[in-house]
Amino acid sequence: MLPVKTFNIILEIIPMIILFSLVAIMLRVVVSLYNHEKINLFNDFKMLIYVIYLFVLFQLVTTIDFRSYSNNFIPFKEILRYDITSKLFVRNVIGNIVIFIPFGYLISDTIYMNTKHKNIFIVLIFVLLTSLGIETTQMYIGRSFDVDDIILNFVGGLLGYISFLIIKRIFKEDSLLSKIIKILIMLTFIGIISFLVYKTVI
Repeated sequence: MLPVKTFNIILEIIPMIILFSLVAIMLRVVVSLYNHEKINLFNDFKMLIYVIYLFVLFQLVTTIDFRSYSNNFIPFKEILRYDITSKLFVRNVIGNIVIFIPFGYLISDTIYMNTKHKNIFIVLIFVLLTSLGIETTQMYIGRSFDVDDIILNFVGGLLGYISFLIIKRIFKEDSLLSKIIKILIMLTFIGIISFLVYKTVI
């Protein structure tokens, strides 16, 4: 059975995702019909998944209580404090890396989709500024700023960029099979974040 906190988080997120998805789909159809554009189901569905991931990510980092009450501005202080076999290490170290792997991937893919260029510098700047924004926001909502989270998020974003390069190399052709596999990968991203939500609050 799901913990109460997890159940409440799911209840809060799902209606927002459903409403946004309906509005986004209707708006996309209207704009396409008005401009006589051909709808690219794969790209549109992919962008919708990206937005859903961002909803879940920002819900996770702004509402879940990690029981952290003091700011940390010393690099690696918190990372080195945890026993590598402890649940806290998995949640706070591994979790902060894994949660930003999809972010690094989606930024890389979005930039490439619009420019046809791979730019690790821009991707990592996006990751760094987003993580910095999250940590700064947390200081003002009853949570704490932790420079170690930024470091770990940065590593996750870098791994996301690397995973994008690997997937791009494996699936060079824009075939139906490659599109299906890419969609499955993106859905896996959503599953990863949902799992982290569950593990964080149990």
